Amino acid sequence: MGWITTSRRRQIRAKGRTMRLSRAGGTPYVDVIGYAPPPQSAQLIEGVAQAAFICQITNDELTANPDYGYPARADRLTDGPSTYVLTDARPVYDGATVAGWTLVAMGGENTS
Repeated sequence: MGWITTSRRRQIRAKGRTMRLSRAGGTPYVDVIGYAPPPQSAQLIEGVAQAAFICQITNDELTANPDYGYPARADRLTDGPSTYVLTDARPVYDGATVAGWTLVAMGGENTS
């Protein structure tokens, strides 16, 4: 394990929160620790975020749950009461190893 993976894990675990990543149908799913930086002031219009929801996760939870596989377009990311639809999932590499994922999503539909 390289320094990129170690640093990424430390940052996400320190600043992140539990989120659920699931296929469009709801199963299978995997609980992940994700870090979503707050929107920048330029992305706020009347106090509401108008930009994509970007979340960083480690690959640890996905590796521990082989039934899920890799994140893909149209997967759902639930963060508290809000559910987002993935528009992109990009791997983050440490050499040839996948260290984590950058998830880009839209929506934020409140499910509560």
